[in-house]
Amino acid sequence: MTQHFIVIGNPIAHSKSPEIHTLFSEQAGIDISYQRQYCPDDAASFMAVIEAFFQGGGVGANVTVPFKQVAYNCCLARGGLSEHAKVAGAANTLSLNQTLLDSGTPIAEAIYGDNTDGQGLVNHITSLDWPLTGARVALIGAGGAARGVVLPLIQAGISSLTIANRTVSKAVNLVTGLSESSETIDKHSIETCATSELTGQFDIIINATSIGLSGDTLPLNDDLDCHYAYDMMYGRTLPFLQHFVTRGAQTSDGYGMLIGQAALSFERWTGYNIDVATATDALINR
Repeated sequence: MTQHFIVIGNPIAHSKSPEIHTLFSEQAGIDISYQRQYCPDDAASFMAVIEAFFQGGGVGANVTVPFKQVAYNCCLARGGLSEHAKVAGAANTLSLNQTLLDSGTPIAEAIYGDNTDGQGLVNHITSLDWPLTGARVALIGAGGAARGVVLPLIQAGISSLTIANRTVSKAVNLVTGLSESSETIDKHSIETCATSELTGQFDIIINATSIGLSGDTLPLNDDLDCHYAYDMMYGRTLPFLQHFVTRGAQTSDGYGMLIGQAALSFERWTGYNIDVATATDALINR
């Protein structure tokens, strides 16, 4: 029996999710249909699409820009949220809360949200053999992408975290909001600064901004160095990574994070644990 999945976004034609999840299904040996779903950019349209999909027998839905916060609000009022989604303030993976369904709750009121982005990042970094336990980490950016990875990084056992942003107040507000969302996050243990004032030696520096997609560069200090540099963007040459290559660091873009977060979604929906390394090699070869 075919299991049905979608990814919802606007725009959505560029999404690689159908290709990725189809490969996962081949690895797992199950029959799935995974489609892109365009949705007008408003909450009412999003809810209509989600409810129709699950009412029609859909198993799981991925959510991408600009609907992750809309999905979060939907699940907050309905079927519930995972800890990672609560802390991130966004949901990228939707399914049905079976406990609520078993109690007689209508499908439209039993939608459950998770956020696999940060866990996908941590899993990819781990697969690269970059040590996270005890690592001194800097995170550049204070938007939604940064918010989604802080808890997984802390849970991975890093020793310190510095969040840098062009506007320091935004980084400070991010840390305050995170500490209010999770008992695991202590705002007094996270440092903040302006991106241009980020200095010293770090084990890992992660760029959670999208500035590299436009070809622009971050205002990085000459006294900033690291062993490993990771850019959450992918798909083109990224100035952030080029900068640290010249300084002798190992680097990676975020394509592995994309596959890693998808694998976690797939596992939550189907119960199959994907061999991400094998899947990544296959996708790159395609």
